[in-house]
Amino acid sequence: MTSPNPAAAKPGLAQRFSGERIALALAAPVLAVLLSVVICSVLLATSAKNPFDAWNVMLTYAGKSDGQVGILNRSTTYYLAAAAAAFGFRMNLFNIGVEGQYKVAALFAAFVGAKADLPAFLQIPLLLVTAMLVGGLYAGIAGLLKVYRGVSEVIATIMLNSIATAIIGLLLVPGIFAPKTSGTTNSIQTEKISQSSHFFSFETAGGPLWGFILVAALVGVVFQFVLTRTRFGFDLRATGRSESAATASGVNVKKMVIISMVVSGAIAGLIGLPELLQHSYYFGQSFQPGLGFLGISIALLGRNSPIGMAFAALLFAFLDVTGSVLPLRGGFPFEIVDVMKGTIVICVVVAYELVRRYGLKRQQQKVGAQLAAQAAAAAQSAAADDDSANEKKEVSA
Repeated sequence: MTSPNPAAAKPGLAQRFSGERIALALAAPVLAVLLSVVICSVLLATSAKNPFDAWNVMLTYAGKSDGQVGILNRSTTYYLAAAAAAFGFRMNLFNIGVEGQYKVAALFAAFVGAKADLPAFLQIPLLLVTAMLVGGLYAGIAGLLKVYRGVSEVIATIMLNSIATAIIGLLLVPGIFAPKTSGTTNSIQTEKISQSSHFFSFETAGGPLWGFILVAALVGVVFQFVLTRTRFGFDLRATGRSESAATASGVNVKKMVIISMVVSGAIAGLIGLPELLQHSYYFGQSFQPGLGFLGISIALLGRNSPIGMAFAALLFAFLDVTGSVLPLRGGFPFEIVDVMKGTIVICVVVAYELVRRYGLKRQQQKVGAQLAAQAAAAAQSAAADDDSANEKKEVSA
């Protein structure tokens, strides 16, 4: 029995973490951000604004403690939105319904939080389970429609977003999920959740840092572990790449589709909880709109990787938080932040394609060089054998 050769294992590890592979992984998002900065700088310059002053205002505010806390708090929500979308993407499922899933989940969590007043160690897990259960069940509808009726999950989840708006409008009325004395129709909201429902926070010089950031980090760790270290994760990735190949290897594709949609919806159910449990403490008609679609953008920028999405969430949170001070310090238009986020998404698609083609070309060049080296070595070995054979003939003669 031969012992493993450490020297043989090192090249594989070195190849996996080679500088070129890391550079290619970072090239696309960095290129996209740089292109977006250039485009936004040109737009600011054409509107008679100094782009360097705008970037200076944003970076200066990001260096302050309150700006840093705001960025981390905002990125907590953004990361959960990205994780919900990315889980479906890894299965090659496009869960466009994250928007409706987290809103319905937050509505039910707010209702339960207002009606129940258990000890905190029971109350908070109850709200987490409620939100994940509602989000998962609501997303599971699209999974069932895809499996048993062949309805595209894109169409189903988009329609479920509209239905979610109708459900909220139906339930969030005085006497049902809102108190009977909720005021005018323009300010209908649930009762405030009980004190035991409040999630803990860390007191810092820049204000309270939401403790829900630990939940977001845990979601990222579990996300990575499930996808890379479990049989379910292997089946999920295999099904996403080729359903026919997965079926041939014994994977129940229908079951995987339903489970993946339910898990994606369960993660989506957590999106509204940082705001609900740590800031507003109630659900209203204008409760955090647009997070579902923003999560898709962040997942795209982070390439559906937990670490990549963390950096992307921080970037988008940085743009939102620091961009909010632009109109106050220099009269810059806040819309430039939306322009930057949009151009990042567009540029990242282009950048990923350019990097993919470059990486494929480099891989082909390496394979060609290896084949040429092997052919040269084989020819050299054959020539040496011929010389040896000729020498033996001369000696025998």
